[in-house]
Amino acid sequence: MHEAKEQPGSSERRYETRDVTVRTALYSAIGIVLLTVAGLAASGLVMQYFMTVQKLGPPASPFDNTRAVPPPPRLQVSPAETLKAFEAEEQVKLASYGWVDKNAGLVRIPIERAMELSLHKGFLTRTSQAPARSSAQEGAAAASISKLRHGK
Repeated sequence: MHEAKEQPGSSERRYETRDVTVRTALYSAIGIVLLTVAGLAASGLVMQYFMTVQKLGPPASPFDNTRAVPPPPRLQVSPAETLKAFEAEEQVKLASYGWVDKNAGLVRIPIERAMELSLHKGFLTRTSQAPARSSAQEGAAAASISKLRHGK
């Protein structure tokens, strides 16, 4: 294709030289209005057809489409309050006695009491020799564990 190149001395105009006439604008506006009315009329006819020929039946119950609760974990409504409640629950567990596994005889004791027992018994080390304990210390530790197991 041959493109027209603008030459410096040419008097060829490169823009519109006349405005749109009022008649053309009016015809375009009337055409848009007529197309809109025709579209609405066609939609009305299709709606009337579906309402008379293809009945929908009784309206659905609002309770038909109830959703089941999804399995956990679920989104939290108020995570800050949930965290506070969880921490309070954990603090109660840390400061009280209770069963972890009753069949195995495994109990939970308060932290303070656990630290006292650890100081009396001594801590386990990696050496082959166990720390020397007196028979009085062993008897006291056994008695306190027995009390915990039997809930006294």
